[in-house]
Formats: sequence, C-alpha cells, structure tokens
Amino acid sequence: MTFIQRLADFSVRADWSDVPAKTRDAIKLRLLDSLGCALGALGSEVTSRVRAHVEELSNQGPCTLIGGGSAPPDRAALYNGALVRYLDFNDSYLAKGETCHPSDNLSAVLAAAEHADASGRDLLAALALAYQVQCRLSDEAPVRARGFDHTAQGCFSIGAGVSRALGLDRERTAHALAICATAFYALRVTRTGALSQWKGLAFPNAAACCTGAVYLARQGVTGPLEAVEGEKGFQATISGPFDIDWSREDLGRVERTVLKRHNAEVHSQSALEAVLELRDRYHPLRAEEIERVQVETFDVAFAIIGGGEEGDKKVVRTKEEADHSLPYLVAVALLDGQVMPAQFASARIAASDVQSLLQRVMVTPRPELSARFPEEMPARVTLELRDGPRLVRERSSYPGFRSEPMTWESALGKFDELGASHTPAPLRRAIADAVADLDHLAARDLMRLLGQVRAPPPTEREEQEAKEEVHSWEQQIPVQEASEPSAPSG
Repeated sequence: MTFIQRLADFSVRADWSDVPAKTRDAIKLRLLDSLGCALGALGSEVTSRVRAHVEELSNQGPCTLIGGGSAPPDRAALYNGALVRYLDFNDSYLAKGETCHPSDNLSAVLAAAEHADASGRDLLAALALAYQVQCRLSDEAPVRARGFDHTAQGCFSIGAGVSRALGLDRERTAHALAICATAFYALRVTRTGALSQWKGLAFPNAAACCTGAVYLARQGVTGPLEAVEGEKGFQATISGPFDIDWSREDLGRVERTVLKRHNAEVHSQSALEAVLELRDRYHPLRAEEIERVQVETFDVAFAIIGGGEEGDKKVVRTKEEADHSLPYLVAVALLDGQVMPAQFASARIAASDVQSLLQRVMVTPRPELSARFPEEMPARVTLELRDGPRLVRERSSYPGFRSEPMTWESALGKFDELGASHTPAPLRRAIADAVADLDHLAARDLMRLLGQVRAPPPTEREEQEAKEEVHSWEQQIPVQEASEPSAPSG
C-alpha cells in the first residue's frame, strides 16, 4: 500500500467513539475559539472582498456562509476559511521545523459536513482527523526550510477531513488525498518580505481547491496514488524522505495545539506576556521615556517575526506586516496595554508614537532559548528607560500554551469579546451551547445559527482607510515609461 492508501485507511476508520473525553473537550474548545475569530473578522476589508468574489461567482448553494447567505461547498470553504484566518488569532501547532494553524481546516470540514447532512459527531471526528494529519505531517515532513508554505501539509489534512465528513469509502478517499497531495501547494514567499493580504488567504484558497478535488474524487475521478513516494512525488520534490505509520496513530494531537491570548503571530505570545507584565508594573509609560527594548527569543521567532531570514520587520505599513513584526507588536503592547484587532487599524499602525518606538525594539536569537523550543516558548525582555531602572522579565509560556491551557471559560470570554460588536448575546450563547453539545446535534444545527449572524457594513472611516491603504500601495509601484512597440517580425 502507498502512503496515500494507508492515510486513507486511517481517515475512514476515524470515529468519535474512539476519542477520549479530554480530547473531545479540546476539539470543542478549539472549534469555539475558531468561530470567535470568524465572528471578529466579519465586515473586515479583506473578508468583504472575498465575500463579494464568492457572490459574484455563485450567490447560492447548499452550504451556509457565516454571517448569512449560502454557496457551493468549495466557495463556502473559501469564505468561511478567510473569516477564521483573517485576524491571525486562531490556534497553532508548533513543531521544530514547521508551524501551522490546524483550525484552518475547519471551514472545509463544516461545508462538507453540512452538505452531507452529517451528524455533529461525524463533523467533530472529521475535524479531529484533520488536526491529527496536519500536525503529524508538520512533525515529520516540515517544508518551510525548503521554500514551501504550511498549506502543503494542509492539503493532506483537508483531503482527509473533507473525505471523512462526506463519508467516502477507502478507494475514493485515497484518490481524493492523491489529488490534494499533488495540486495545490503555496510558496513560502506568501509569508516573507513585504507581506500582502494573501498571507491570510493562502490556506482558505487551498481549502477551497482541495474541497473541490474531494468532490471530484467522490464522482470517481482518480488521482496518482504514489503522490508521496513516487517518481517526482512529494518526497522527491518538496519534503524529503519521511514516513508515518498511520495504523498506530490516534486523534489526540489536537491537545498539543496552542491557543492565542494576544492577537498576534503565535511565536510572539510569551514575549508579549512579558512586555505587558513589565508595563503593568511601571504604568503609565510614554514612548519618549523608553530608550530601548531588547527582546531575546528563540531562532524560529527571530526568523519569522524578528527580522531574520524572512525579512525586515521594522518597515510596517499594513495589518499583515504589523501582526508579523515582533518590534511592532512589542511597541504597541507597551503603548496600548493590549494587542487586539484595534491595534491593527490603519491609523494605529501609521501613528508616529508606535512607528518611532518600534525602531528602538531590538530582537536577538539566543541558542539556549532555541534549544527549549517547541516544548517551551522562551523569551526575555529587557526594558531600558531613559531616566529609570533597567527592567527584565522572562517568560517560557503564556496562558493558552500547553503548560497553561486555556479553559472553556477563557475561550468563551474571547469568543464573546470578538463577536460582541455584531452578534447579540443570546445568539452568541446559542452558538457556544451548540458547540458544547455538538456530539448530540447535527452539523446543520450549528450552521443554521452561524447563518443568523449579520456582518456590519463598513463605517465611513473604514472605507476611507481602505482607500488610503490602496493609494499607499499604488505609490510604491514603479511606473515604467511605455516603449515604442516593435514591428512584428516576418
């Protein structure tokens, strides 16, 4: 049997009755957290553009769009996935050579489960399966160093989760996985250099494409079953050699995923916790009082958000650049006392106080801290005041990390905070209750509630900020003088 066929066997066998109670609680908590992120993203500029795109192509279908409306399964996976991912506030999995957001799989699984009229138990089993597949491939087959994005492992997990939600047999699941494992990878440049809005849409796009591929396999379309180990397959061209014995795997990896306390890239969380503890101790602090902030961290954090191999982090103009800039995150946390969606408004990013302070934040990788990752997330923050003491705070984790797991009550608080602006309290409570009791409900019961949410229209200020952002980017595009057209040869 090929790797794909063995993974198909594992996918078909995945059953909610085999999931221990602790793991059941973990997957429900992450589902609630992901839906909170989706509610918080409703009405944002980027997700509104995705919504307009979906409606332009097809404004009806069997699957519910969060915030109202419907679409075909692949389009629902795209839009709902964009909502879950846009804030960059959803869960993460930390492996030594790869970091991913397993809740990115949610939108595709939701769409397939609703379309198949699956039970809540089957939805949860499919989601737990997707988590297991993406996380284990991140452990054993990291691709970041080879120039590929974590959507690579995600293509396998979406294929597995959607196939399971649709109840496909082994043969069709294998072909679905084979197509997904071949066709839809993104390059790592998605998350390096001058970041664009595609950073938050690369995985939703993969979710849409893979969902469509599974439906093709459902109709009997075949894929290359040797997609992993075959000639010029995944191992030969992307990952290098690896293997996973799927016959020995369970559905428990979800328990090792981490949730975010702060609306920021995951590797910043412990550093931000240290920064806010220092700020609380010496509040109020003005930007001009701070001489310098030194952040010592582990190598992965430095590479991705600290100014290492994935690009300069002192030039911050957009939300995407801000939430992946440790200097910006540290500066805005010191000034505002929080890192939440409000800290990524265009006006806040452009403000002189935070732009000035972020230039005085220095990030340095330390080998002794790198050796402790990913079992810990160590960071040491030194705050140097111009007319005051030199303050130091070190953290190895934060509330939401594996050593300090988020409780249901904390997740519910985050869900309420993100959804409060456009979801009334009774509806939020009904959604949370449905998640808690989903193994006794149908997938459609949850989606019916999510369809009752209404996205707020953009405010005049938001529309103006969007126009200014587009204008700013237009100014950065070099204009070349048109040359005289050459005469056609011959």
